[in-house]
Amino acid sequence: MSTPVLQQQYKEKVVPALIQKHGYTNPHQVPKLEKIVVTSCMGKAPDRKVAVDDAVAEIAKITGQKPSITFAKKAVANFKLRAGEPLGARVTLRGERMWEFLYRFINITAPNIRDFRGISGKGFDGRGNYAVGFADQSIFPEIELDQIKRQIGFDLIFVTSAKTDAEGRSLLTELGLPFRESAKATEEGAAA
Repeated sequence: MSTPVLQQQYKEKVVPALIQKHGYTNPHQVPKLEKIVVTSCMGKAPDRKVAVDDAVAEIAKITGQKPSITFAKKAVANFKLRAGEPLGARVTLRGERMWEFLYRFINITAPNIRDFRGISGKGFDGRGNYAVGFADQSIFPEIELDQIKRQIGFDLIFVTSAKTDAEGRSLLTELGLPFRESAKATEEGAAA
C-alpha cells in the first residue's frame, strides 16, 4: 500500500519547515497530527433516536469508518433526556484514514464551502489541539444532496502532539489547513 500524499508531504516538507521555524534540535520534537475526531450531537432533535441513526450513516459516508454512538450520562428533564439515551455519534480517525480524510478536507471540501474565506483560528484549546464546527453536512462531496433527510452539524477536532497553540497552528498551516487571516494581521500588512 502506498503512503498517503499528505503524510509524505509531512515527512518531506513540513518537518524541515517546522525545524527551521521553531529551532527544534531533534526531529522527534516536531509536533505531529495524532488523530482527527469527527463528532455530531443530536440533542435538540425531537426524534432523537432516528436522528442519531441518520448522523451515524452520514459520518460513515464522510469518513469511511463506522462511528460509535454516544449516550447521555445523566438525565436532564428540561431537554426530555434520560440517562443512557443515544445522543450523538463520534468517530476517531488515525493512520492512513486520518491522512486521507485531511487531504480530502483541505483540497476538496473546504474550497467548495460557499463564501469560504478560511476557517477561524480561534478554536485552539491552549495545548495545540484545534476544533472547528460546521452546521451542515452538505459541504462534504460524499453526501448526495437529494438524500439528505435533516441538517446535521459536525465538529472536527484535530489532536496534535504540539505543546502550545503556536506550534499547533504552525503544524496545521504547513499541512495546508486554510486559516482565515485575522483582522490584526490584515491591518499590519496594510500598514507596511
